[in-house]
Amino acid sequence: MAAFFDVDNTIIRGASAFHLAAGLHRRGFFSLRDLVWAGAMNARYQLFGENKDQIDEIRSSALGIMTGHSVAEVVAIGEEVYDQVLELRIFPGTRALLDRHLASGHQVWLVTATPVEIGDLIARRLGATGCVGTVAEHQDGFYTGRLVGDLLHGQAKAGAVLALAERDGIDLAASFAYGDSTNDVPILSAVGNPCAINPDARLRRHAKAEGWPIREFRGRRHAATRHGLRGARWAGAAWAVGLVLRSARRAVRG
Repeated sequence: MAAFFDVDNTIIRGASAFHLAAGLHRRGFFSLRDLVWAGAMNARYQLFGENKDQIDEIRSSALGIMTGHSVAEVVAIGEEVYDQVLELRIFPGTRALLDRHLASGHQVWLVTATPVEIGDLIARRLGATGCVGTVAEHQDGFYTGRLVGDLLHGQAKAGAVLALAERDGIDLAASFAYGDSTNDVPILSAVGNPCAINPDARLRRHAKAEGWPIREFRGRRHAATRHGLRGARWAGAAWAVGLVLRSARRAVRG
């Protein structure tokens, strides 16, 4: 038996890739202009949820940025970003669910479009069994700018879970899955115990139609009314833009 967790907006508020991008910017991986773009993507993600075109756009940009850099360097920056940012943005309710699965002796896997090195880092810090993530090709310890296989998104997530279940003998009918968007429907549909966490509007409608449980961990203001949802989303966008502007000011002063 196992539990499969999406990462962005399921375990961690917002897009983990944005926070990693901010850390890479501080290390000189790319320009302030690239960081502003990443901030805009994070704001759009929090406002409207994710879509395939957005994911493809982020993937192309990220692969270009990573080309020629070492895996060890990226992982070291990821560790710093986790300690400074990501750990503070974990939803306590999701963390409690994850910990209950671990206490029950279940395998706990993160399944994410995030690069597998960063997913593995998050999984290790949470005490999870492991991570299935997007694999960026590297040779002699340096990224080539190409993917190994597909971006782990949508139906590819379900395929990865099915392969993992076959490899480890996991009973999917008795297993659990958690996700926040309609792009997680394939993985949620692959198990006997799906649950929508902090769902976007489309997943919320789908979950209600299917009779799936819905858990809301974003706080009362996010869950009570449409006005509350709108305010929370704009607050998330404002936070992202504010972080970008602060980085811009530091760069100018530097």
